Amino acid sequence: MKKLLLLLIIGFIGTILVTSCKKKGCTDATATNYNEKAKKDDGSCLYKPFINVIGASDSTISVGTSFTDPGATATNKDGSSANVTSIGQVNSSTVGDYEITYSSTNENGTSTAKRTVHVVVGLDNWIANWVVSSDCGAAFPLNNTPTISLGTNSNTLVIDGMFSISIPSIPIILPNGLTIASGGTANATVNGATIIVPSQSYDAAGVGTITYSGTGTMNASGNEFTITYTYNNDLPAISGAGQCTATYTKQ
Repeated sequence: MKKLLLLLIIGFIGTILVTSCKKKGCTDATATNYNEKAKKDDGSCLYKPFINVIGASDSTISVGTSFTDPGATATNKDGSSANVTSIGQVNSSTVGDYEITYSSTNENGTSTAKRTVHVVVGLDNWIANWVVSSDCGAAFPLNNTPTISLGTNSNTLVIDGMFSISIPSIPIILPNGLTIASGGTANATVNGATIIVPSQSYDAAGVGTITYSGTGTMNASGNEFTITYTYNNDLPAISGAGQCTATYTKQ
């Protein structure tokens, strides 16, 4: 019995010794003085400021859209505010990825956080009135002031006033007394800065047809794009087939 009691006493003392010998220190991995060897937190943890980026830290805007940095706030561990400075800016007039870095410092160190803004060619950059210059000539008679509007979904467009047809040497009068119509619409799809005009036809009042397709790209400022067209025109006096390039500049 005495032997059993002695063993219990020794075990109890050993437990106390092991517990008391646990290394103390800061056990919070977010603290500046975190001690990975510490087994018991002694309340000594020190913290840099905590930064809160106001709004989305990663966002996308259309080129040409105004951008105002919402900024960031910083607080110390005790809830008091800390000053925040920022480096970097967003040039919303040019396509690109931009970063703003926020920093805040207290006696325990400096914290940083980032905001990323992607400036891209968006759908709204395409929807506008445009002025056209081209080398297309009479066989592909583009109207020089078309309007682009939204199509049936978020990646389709309608080009209103696609053509301006004039055949001065051979005035054509249809049986119903109508002349060849100018205008017409074209359908297009967009994906970022790329525009595709799928193969389609314009029927000029039953007298002839212009079949065409094209692909193009918007510039980094979102105010000009170029389409290369392939066409086949069988209208009297201005018929022809080929390829040409048109540049659309935002009004």
